[in-house]
Amino acid sequence: MNLARAFMTRSKLLVAAALVAALAAGVVMAPQGADAQQATGRVRIMHASPDTPPVDIFVDGQKAVTALAFPNTTGYVALPAGGHDVKVFVSPSDGTGTPALQATLEVVAGKDVTVLATGRVGDGSLALTIFEDDNGTPSGNNAHIRLIHASPDAPPVNVAVAGTDTNVFTGVAFRNVSPYVPVPAGTYSLDVKVNATGETVLTIPNLKLDARTVYTAVAVGLAGNGTLRVVPLVDAPAPAAPAPPRTGDSMTAGSGTLAPWMLAAGLALAAASGGLAFAARRSR
Repeated sequence: MNLARAFMTRSKLLVAAALVAALAAGVVMAPQGADAQQATGRVRIMHASPDTPPVDIFVDGQKAVTALAFPNTTGYVALPAGGHDVKVFVSPSDGTGTPALQATLEVVAGKDVTVLATGRVGDGSLALTIFEDDNGTPSGNNAHIRLIHASPDAPPVNVAVAGTDTNVFTGVAFRNVSPYVPVPAGTYSLDVKVNATGETVLTIPNLKLDARTVYTAVAVGLAGNGTLRVVPLVDAPAPAAPAPPRTGDSMTAGSGTLAPWMLAAGLALAAASGGLAFAARRSR
């Protein structure tokens, strides 16, 4: 091998080794899943207006929900952080014309929100009401539960353990939400009472609350015509139990040992180094 050919071979091997090293560095520096998820927030929508027909919901000009009827709720949907144009039309709709509701929804990275259509279309009080959610896992054997008051003609209410004066929520008014309350897991019967008089207007029987689960109870319907009721929503189920540790599998991504891509990169670098040494010997 002449000197020029040896130099070219050595240069190619150096470039190959540099590319392998750059690839390994790129894997190390690439954003991980948690970082990517922080660019979005999650939104769910509930139809809580008792006299409004099913609706179609458009987000940034695209239909996101079709024929959502009272008192149903969508699941959480991830949206990019930032402002989004939300329009609500009576279903069926192609998104043209004058919407029944329109608002700008500000999505915050890493946050969950619940959006309710509240009020009545008949009296012009229909509006979108937004609540920030806290879906962190409750500790120990507890569940977390809160109350959203979405009944347009009901006064502020208390919610107590049935047959007692022990309030779980106190003085929650229309379009307001209580704080989250930690409650030991179990099955409960609850009384909804008028805050001002203590009169029981509704009983919620056999409400089952699971450990480490987050709930929202939404009061919907009308007190005046006897349709007042509470709809329980599961916001965040208990996380799955962690899988048992695996034996004999130490080279896994995220462990303190070499991950497979690191091992492959090391072998490639070793091969490139060996090739360089061989080329150097041939060139002498």
